[in-house]
Amino acid sequence: MDKRHQKQAKTSSCCSQEVSSIEWEFINMSEQEEDLIYRMYKLVGDRWGLISGRIPGRKAEEIERFWIMRHGAVFAKRRSELKRRCKNSSS
Repeated sequence: MDKRHQKQAKTSSCCSQEVSSIEWEFINMSEQEEDLIYRMYKLVGDRWGLISGRIPGRKAEEIERFWIMRHGAVFAKRRSELKRRCKNSSS
């Protein structure tokens, strides 16, 4: 086995603490933050590090998660259920 394959084997055998996107918590952003994310996305695409540099206190991973949760088909159903619950609890 050459060195490149040995490195790959070492990194792939490591235990991962990744969380499934289904288990993500919803991220609350202010209207200003959301607006800035949308505008920056139109300009620079999915360069989350660049976008997060414009929003104090937010990490690139957090902004990417927010974007995926807003635009991902998997979360569309969960968003509608959450909105329905909010309407029912405020009535």
